[in-house]
Amino acid sequence: MIRRVPGIDLHTMLKACYFADKKHLNEHGRPIFGATYRAMKFGPVPLEIYEMAKGDPLWLSEIDAARYPWELVEGYRLVMKDNAEPDLSSLSESDLEALQYGQKLSVNMTFNSRTAATHGRDWQAADLGTMRYEDMFDDIPDREQRIAYLREAGRHLRL
Repeated sequence: MIRRVPGIDLHTMLKACYFADKKHLNEHGRPIFGATYRAMKFGPVPLEIYEMAKGDPLWLSEIDAARYPWELVEGYRLVMKDNAEPDLSSLSESDLEALQYGQKLSVNMTFNSRTAATHGRDWQAADLGTMRYEDMFDDIPDREQRIAYLREAGRHLRL
């Protein structure tokens, strides 16, 4: 996302991740990131992604790197520091499509409209705490089966 939208702000990027995760969850039965989402004042925040975006060194081992290829400038904008292409090999085609969807949606919204669009049932149910993936499912016919699958297979998801 940082490469496609140089200087993308944290709010736009974090909400793009949420939109992408929710879309992929509803269409394919699993999120892309499996992040811990916190319902914060201005919408859902995937905590691990937020920490990495801010440059928290704890997560460098997760991406097998000595430093992040981006930096946070002005306290809220992300810019690339390296010219190396990102390694997207662990993402499926549907992951990439959902990420493109989430980014396009988020970039084309104002701060207020992004905030409003992310204050749905799932955000409200968390009551400014940890959000649950089961609450991110739309009202779809096989919702209960998908939740059961996530409970069985998704040991690291917040349900």
